[in-house]
Amino acid sequence: MSSQKFSTNALHAGHDVKATAGTRAVPIYQTTSYVFDNTDHAANLFSLTEPGYIYTRLNNPTNDILEQRLATLEGGVGAAVFASGAAAISTALLTLLKSGDHIVSSNSLYGGTYNLLNVTLPRTGITTTFVDPSGSQNFKNAIKENTKAIFVESLGNPKLDVLDLEAISAVAKAAKIPLIVDNTVATPYLLNPIKYGANIVIHSLTKYIGGQGNSLGGVVIDAGTFDWTNGNFPEFTEPSAGYHGLIYSEVLGAIAYIAKIRIEGLRDYGGALSPFSAFQIIQGLETLAIRMEKHSKNALEIAEWLGNQDQVAWVNYPGLKSSKYYNTAKKYLPKGQSGVVTFGVKGGFDGAKKVVNGVEIFSLLANIGDTKSLIIHPASTTHQQLNEEQQKETGVSQDLIRLSVGIEDVEDLKQDLKNALKEV
Repeated sequence: MSSQKFSTNALHAGHDVKATAGTRAVPIYQTTSYVFDNTDHAANLFSLTEPGYIYTRLNNPTNDILEQRLATLEGGVGAAVFASGAAAISTALLTLLKSGDHIVSSNSLYGGTYNLLNVTLPRTGITTTFVDPSGSQNFKNAIKENTKAIFVESLGNPKLDVLDLEAISAVAKAAKIPLIVDNTVATPYLLNPIKYGANIVIHSLTKYIGGQGNSLGGVVIDAGTFDWTNGNFPEFTEPSAGYHGLIYSEVLGAIAYIAKIRIEGLRDYGGALSPFSAFQIIQGLETLAIRMEKHSKNALEIAEWLGNQDQVAWVNYPGLKSSKYYNTAKKYLPKGQSGVVTFGVKGGFDGAKKVVNGVEIFSLLANIGDTKSLIIHPASTTHQQLNEEQQKETGVSQDLIRLSVGIEDVEDLKQDLKNALKEV
């Protein structure tokens, strides 16, 4: 299916209708477990000498179709889905890293991810150095002897900085460590980080890929391009105590990491996606291309309109010619710059809260990527747990309002914001 175009793969990849009794829609396999043919069959499944389904925490036919489809759309060799984007990120890192390891990360991250790297993972002995991602040299300078990964968001949330993935991946390759890219805001329709050297791609499926605001989900996609035998990752080259002495790099080759994510990460951390949620996310994925074009078109128009409003102090959107990320966006996001817009109002913290409280079509809630338009004041909500200096690092100011622009009529959205801006 990889030879097909994006919209075709979004509708068909991974689903063999002959294997599902001819069903045109992907079936929901709402089961916890699977009947084995006999004891030998069961033993072969558990020893990985025969493919098949064991337990839905590890794999499930509905989830498998979603995984194959997402791997195809991002250009990876395999994928594993999880119960949330947060579960995908934490499992991706904990499967790869151990106590004493170090991460270099961009500082422009979603608040929950920043907190994971800055507060939670250090409790396990895994530390992170945060750097300004505007220059690849900053990543290079922060790498230590025990650095085992570079972690970035391709389009920062809510800073909306477009990273030079090609330059950062060159740094990671030289250091013989994987580049992990959270591609949630951009989506695989607008950007494929693997094309620019990323080794692992992560999405919160809750956002644009699901698109309806009804199901949590996450995915880790393996490019299959990283050399786990380079000496920095003995867990891949030495017998695994947790899996019968299996040597991942020898037995599984290019799919060693994504296999480890499944048979250790999902088995031990248990962040499995419900098959029903997988089904709902598949419905959203089918229309991703159409929706991202509309999200991007509406967002650009809203950003340009906001720039002409007297109550607005500044506007940030990478599709604006005034954005310092405009040229980078032309390279990495030529089909559109997604649906998130941030802006500041005159009146600071209090003025921003008045605008957020004054809208009617935009919904005040903590999410992005819904077909409906959403609004939030990050300094008092999603990034509240960070101090003011950390908020600034992640791109959050006291006056910042984040919009997730939906696919409604753009004139109605302008009028809604115009009414709310009168409160400033």
